[in-house]
Amino acid sequence: MRILVVEDDEKIASFISKGLKEAGYTVDVASDGVDGLHLGVTEPYDAAVIDIMLPGLDGLSLIERLRTKGIKTPVIILSAKRSVDDRINGLEKGGDDYMTKPFSFSELLARIQALIRRATQTPESSVLDIGDLTIDLLNREVRRGDVPITLPSREFALLEHLLRNKGRIISKTSILEHVYDYSFDPQTNVVDVLVCRLRNKIDKDFGTKLIHTVRGMGYVLKEKS
Repeated sequence: MRILVVEDDEKIASFISKGLKEAGYTVDVASDGVDGLHLGVTEPYDAAVIDIMLPGLDGLSLIERLRTKGIKTPVIILSAKRSVDDRINGLEKGGDDYMTKPFSFSELLARIQALIRRATQTPESSVLDIGDLTIDLLNREVRRGDVPITLPSREFALLEHLLRNKGRIISKTSILEHVYDYSFDPQTNVVDVLVCRLRNKIDKDFGTKLIHTVRGMGYVLKEKS
């Protein structure tokens, strides 16, 4: 899952970015509204966290422009403004949620996860599964039947992306966009290597294989003998 953070306060931006990366997300950070708009329009994101007070282009104008261009990325607005009118205005401009500063990172993370579930129409559960494979998003636990599987952050992110799109063919480009940052070289074989590592952990020692290669198109997660 890939998140855009638009925040001009370096400490806050670093705090959010570090926490999201530790939670397994890929994060791009913009320090002003102009750069945030460029990234939001040109790159695919599963969610965005946008501050209101930004140089170049304020957060509400940024969100309005994203919506005008047809970008439906779920947005959490960050603001020091606490009044009901400010919250209403933020939501009317196209925000999906509104948090006031200071805030708890655990709450921000929970709200991001809720927005992504709604946007991808994933059932309101912290557990995703297919067959005997389960992934607990809150506790970051993966199991195949009764066997616990330890995954580093990128493999966990790939598995989550595949599970949220189970039964659908996911291209290598889509995996690059959701698991790596926007500046990553698309000509490398990192996706093949990452899929191979994940397969070795969730498929190799089990009878039913779940990750399948669709030649020339990408990968699909589905139950198939």
